[in-house]
Amino acid sequence: MSTYVNNLRLEEIGTGEATGTWGTKTNANLQLIGESLGYATQNCFAANSNQSTTVADAPTSDPARALYFKVTSSATLDATRELEILPNTNNRVQIIENATTGGQSITIKQGRGATVTIKNGQTKVCYLDGAGAGAAVVDVMADVSIPDLFIDDDV
Repeated sequence: MSTYVNNLRLEEIGTGEATGTWGTKTNANLQLIGESLGYATQNCFAANSNQSTTVADAPTSDPARALYFKVTSSATLDATRELEILPNTNNRVQIIENATTGGQSITIKQGRGATVTIKNGQTKVCYLDGAGAGAAVVDVMADVSIPDLFIDDDV
């Protein structure tokens, strides 16, 4: 029996399965791997309330699978809202941009663990630890020390 327990929700074909469709399923998985390395936008806040998004199982394309994930809203947010990225067993790095309407921050969560708040118009590099119900989201860059940053046109 196929499973979808990996971090990208790709189909892991069971032994002896997919006779006649193995190539099609493998190609779908390869397309989703490419998608996971790319950029995508999703209207995560159709309502002015806390929301969740679930990375779909293969072969379904899903914006929340992307490495760079631009979060938008069709609703105007009037307070900081939470976005829970599911399933809470996904362990991965994701760059998340808050491009919502209303000038509000969004809080990214995965379970009951730590969260990351992203101000409107800003982007954070996060990792989702995939620890299930207690899963945490962590700001990867929070403690990065950059002693000197060289810009090409600096003299």
